[in-house]
Amino acid sequence: MSDKPAWLKAHGEPWKPGPERVAFESGWITVTDQIAIAPTGRPSPYGLVRFKNLAVAVLPIHEDGTVVLVGQHRFPFGEYSWELPEGGAPLAEDPLAGAKRELAEETGLMAADWREIMRTQLSNSVTDERMVGYLATGLSPAPAAPEADETEAIAVVRVPFREALEAATAGYLPDMLTVAMLLRGHHMAVEGSLPGALTRAMLG
Repeated sequence: MSDKPAWLKAHGEPWKPGPERVAFESGWITVTDQIAIAPTGRPSPYGLVRFKNLAVAVLPIHEDGTVVLVGQHRFPFGEYSWELPEGGAPLAEDPLAGAKRELAEETGLMAADWREIMRTQLSNSVTDERMVGYLATGLSPAPAAPEADETEAIAVVRVPFREALEAATAGYLPDMLTVAMLLRGHHMAVEGSLPGALTRAMLG
């Protein structure tokens, strides 16, 4: 979809922010508390999580239609998670540079071709976190440089694209960046936005 449809327009009054109080701050987030003015005109207590990094995600697809996933334990849910390579890029950094770094750190791969394919808001009722997603092709080995808390903790697997997509839609890959990026890759293949040989390898 190249042109923005006419129905994609704002309606009513926007939220109006009030004075903020920082309730918590770390190297990754700032949690604020305030009394905002709702679109109804009424004051409303609002807690907001502001992120200090932009989320970046990579859909790395080999010429044979296989996709690379990484597995690791995730602390918030206390569960093991298989995901696409992803991480955070400082807000002042070019997100593509962050995506390239995450791919190399987590998978030991670099890509000859990069294409931005998605921008999303991850939980826009309580956070301002955003994500930029990239398709990475022309993959080849690169020195892996995991972060200190990831060293020897990340597993890497290479699976057929369709198998990864089916696992995501069945709920076995619940990470939302992974679900969204795999669905976007499938949509691009079906719509003819990818090279024919790659499309056939992914969908075959």
